[in-house]
Amino acid sequence: MRVKDQMENIGIEEEKGSDWGKSLPVPSVQELVRNDPRSVPENYIQHQQDRPDVSDMASSSFHIPIIDFALLVKGDGDETRKLDLACKDWGFFQIINHGVAEDVLLKMKAAIAAFFGLPLEEKNKYAQAGNDFQGYGQQYVVSEEQKLDWCDMVFLITFPHEIRNLKYWPDTIPGFRDAVESYSKEAWKVANEICTNISLLMGMDKDGLKRFYGKTKQAMRMNYYPPCSRPDLVLGINPHSDPDIITLLLQDDEVPGLQIRHKDKWILVKPIRNAIVVNVGDVLEILSNGVYKSVEHRAITNETKARVSLATIKIPYDELEIGPMECTVDDRQPRMYRNIKYLDYVRYTLGRKMEGKAHIDNILKIESS
Repeated sequence: MRVKDQMENIGIEEEKGSDWGKSLPVPSVQELVRNDPRSVPENYIQHQQDRPDVSDMASSSFHIPIIDFALLVKGDGDETRKLDLACKDWGFFQIINHGVAEDVLLKMKAAIAAFFGLPLEEKNKYAQAGNDFQGYGQQYVVSEEQKLDWCDMVFLITFPHEIRNLKYWPDTIPGFRDAVESYSKEAWKVANEICTNISLLMGMDKDGLKRFYGKTKQAMRMNYYPPCSRPDLVLGINPHSDPDIITLLLQDDEVPGLQIRHKDKWILVKPIRNAIVVNVGDVLEILSNGVYKSVEHRAITNETKARVSLATIKIPYDELEIGPMECTVDDRQPRMYRNIKYLDYVRYTLGRKMEGKAHIDNILKIESS
């Protein structure tokens, strides 16, 4: 089916929520720490080979590629080349001078902190229900035997407006909805501009990607990582790549925690005040036929300080069939991935625990002969 026809057939089912599957309910990590700060339950203790090394958690950290967004928008050749190399070699970069006002960033971070400052019974009013991944709770919990993330989260769909489910949007926190609205609008513009530049780098006109995936959705994952008495035993989020087009991450300026796998080594990403971290998602890796890389990443914890972060994701509509775009396939770069409906892919990934790049490698990679 043509993309245009797919988009015309998208309809009422989107209004019911994500319908991407469900995650098993687990206790609030924040409450576990509040009740017993020194205890680390067994189901949070990672297997020996998966625990962060002391060297991984050292205070020394690394600057991933930094792109001046204001120059990128103006078509600056140096910034465009940096974007290309960052997407190919790193899968991650930070943008500065992105035009999102500091006040908008601060209010968004304050809104997240305010939610997680609520009593548990109040937070539970916004708990996930049924097959909808929106709300307060956890994701990727599919087995009682798996190792859990040292993290609580809230997941909200923010755009388009007609598929928001406002029952998950706290109405008891002054300014929460306004903060989400303001930041969502700015993140939407930034993500679209990045995709415009990537379209040009892929040899299309500026609307090339947009024409392929048509309308997109935007969602937010608000993360709260409580302090942990044994940060060497746990992970805030297990290694994974993102099943989206691109992700914009608003980090905690004071408490680092994001690590990316680069050249088989875990690198702690040093926060830059008011910068936004951007990473390539699985969908863009597939569309670019592997030229741009969605990279494995994880979060570590801190012994004395809580950390908050906000991942804003750009995702296709469920019915879109994704696969390598024609402009990315030739004799030198044969097709590397099978086609798949996005809903099928996201259900596959969310129906399993986080396992690095296993999702995209196991079901979509075409083995070379």
